[in-house]
Amino acid sequence: MTLIADIVIGLVALLHVYFLVLEMFLWDKPAGRKAFGLTLEQAQSTKVLAANQGLYNGFLAAGLFWGISMGAAGTHIKVFFLGCVLVAGVYGAATASRKILFVQALPAAIGLALVWLA
Repeated sequence: MTLIADIVIGLVALLHVYFLVLEMFLWDKPAGRKAFGLTLEQAQSTKVLAANQGLYNGFLAAGLFWGISMGAAGTHIKVFFLGCVLVAGVYGAATASRKILFVQALPAAIGLALVWLA
């Protein structure tokens, strides 16, 4: 069960690396604008904010990879960072887009459940 949990946590971490790339580097490019439904003008005016948000997603990914790298000793790290992802996903779903609940919060909740079952 630990291996399955670590695979799911790794996927959540990779998802946040993807968010980092979208928000820090592709925000005002066609891929970024399409992903977030932005016009060029909206993307240009919010580019700095998005880059900051992308940096935070990178920190979440780094924490999850750190927890995985620690093996059994990293359980608390995994739980902490998955909890952060879950809270961010619920908040994002409540304030920005309901889709975030399924894209961000649900995978984190599954990862947390698997960690607790392991």
